[in-house]
Amino acid sequence: MSLLREQRKLLEQLGKQRRKLDPRELEELKMFEKRHKDEEEFDSLSMKRLRELVAKYEVKRDKSAFDALFKPKQDETN
Repeated sequence: MSLLREQRKLLEQLGKQRRKLDPRELEELKMFEKRHKDEEEFDSLSMKRLRELVAKYEVKRDKSAFDALFKPKQDETN
């Protein structure tokens, strides 16, 4: 995946979590968005920081809770 495409996806993910960001992180996000708008490719340190922010606020759901809903029921009377 190209870096510009990856940075766009990461910015979209982080933009959805905007209300959860603290003020310092919100300023960083605004700076990242301005740089992206100028079609500037982020350097390695900026990409690392962007990935850290996304990982920090990414919602991790336990998918095992859904297994019971989609597994076929097995009869014990066979």
